[in-house]
Amino acid sequence: MNKKTASRIDDMLYESGLFPSSNNINHTYNSYDFSNETILITGAAGSIGSGLTKQLINCKYKKLIVVDIAESPLYELIKELEFKDTIHIEFKLLDITNKNSIKYLFKTYKPTIIFHAAAYKHVPMMESNPHEAVKLNILGTKLLADLAREYEVKKFIFISTDKAVNPIGVMGKSKRIGELYMNYLNNNSSTKYITTRFGNIFGSNGSVIPLLKKQIEFESPLTITDESMTRLFISKQKACNLILKLASKNDLSYNLYTLNMGTPIKVIDIIKRLIALYKDVSKQPEIKVIGLRPGEKMHEEIAYQNENLIKTNDSDILAIEQQKLSSLNIDFRELQNVTAAMSNTEINNILKKYI
Repeated sequence: MNKKTASRIDDMLYESGLFPSSNNINHTYNSYDFSNETILITGAAGSIGSGLTKQLINCKYKKLIVVDIAESPLYELIKELEFKDTIHIEFKLLDITNKNSIKYLFKTYKPTIIFHAAAYKHVPMMESNPHEAVKLNILGTKLLADLAREYEVKKFIFISTDKAVNPIGVMGKSKRIGELYMNYLNNNSSTKYITTRFGNIFGSNGSVIPLLKKQIEFESPLTITDESMTRLFISKQKACNLILKLASKNDLSYNLYTLNMGTPIKVIDIIKRLIALYKDVSKQPEIKVIGLRPGEKMHEEIAYQNENLIKTNDSDILAIEQQKLSSLNIDFRELQNVTAAMSNTEINNILKKYI
């Protein structure tokens, strides 16, 4: 089989016409001016975090602090930027749920803008390990957001997901609680908390498309949960560019935004296009329907019924009008007491109370 590079296959998949033209993977980005800002990125070695880092390299900024707990991916990011101007970048191997470590970071660097991309995102894995979703996605987010308020950070950009809308899985529930806390803090802090909610990042680590490509290359059956399943997709380049665009604005009227991802796409259609692109496979791949995995939905949504989508002066960005929260009905003490010894059902029931 001809081993086409992953990036070339991605380009060909986009050029096939399956994805909306407005969501082009080769979306060009602007260089934003953050000259006076010290920027902190959590989860910086992940798909969104690394994308933000690579685009910020081409922007003006005072200082950039790049944080991740994953040693090898962080090292790979450092090597990727080896020949870039990194004199004003600090790479930190750090656990954002460790209060002493993260507080030291705030004291030392005094960030003015935070992009909080660190999160556990794999839906079935979080169903099996819900205590870890609580620890990072909820308590880690709360710790970081509280310190942002304490140190009077200008802007805190929280990266959320469409799975936080009417969530059925642990991952979505944990991100929804994060959204609610951002909403609450906006009415109780001088820091501007901005939530960006979007769908699947095309080609991100662990997402469906890299998995399908590997299955084709290894001549394994291609697995799909259901032939009717749809997902919303956006390229990493475009998502990161729009996040930076929001962060650069000082006149935002809303606190929750989503990105224009076009219409939902059937995963089965992606499979068929990929098979067509790998024309030299030795045999036609088998497509195996395996059923919904724990925590998965058949179709994702981008907004609740009581949330209004508002057009902005940028066709790629939609504001989401939500009810402001002056009080919060979340017992974080109960969430702090969640442990690995508790059953998955018990933890799920706790999360259900707060969404």
